[in-house]
Amino acid sequence: MSAPARATAVSAEEICKYRDRTRALLRRYFYTSIEVGRLPSLLGREFFRAKVTSYRASSFEDAVIFVHDVERCLQSLDPVSQRLIAMIVFQNYNYDEAAAILHCTWRTIANRFPSALDDLSRVFLRGSMLEEICCQE
Repeated sequence: MSAPARATAVSAEEICKYRDRTRALLRRYFYTSIEVGRLPSLLGREFFRAKVTSYRASSFEDAVIFVHDVERCLQSLDPVSQRLIAMIVFQNYNYDEAAAILHCTWRTIANRFPSALDDLSRVFLRGSMLEEICCQE
């Protein structure tokens, strides 16, 4: 990772609050990886763009580092979690479609996918890819 790792104090009950942010970060990763000429590692191999598009990051190098950091985080997940994230977040399958493709029940997907997002959120928090949500007391 490009940022130093740090310990997180997010409880198991509170980690679900990061699911939307984790999905948003994954969508950003998906589009950024395509911008730098790569498919996300969970979907396949490299490809080259047909046209040049504008990119809002400060530099191409920053985009490459971001893609690399997220790929390393994704690699820390188990293969089933990786597959679920690829299907539901990157390929836009719904739970029913994912269940049919993976030959399992909708309930299995409904249990495993949020758990995969929570695991990835923890990895992102440890790697400073996500910031902890501070609550006001």
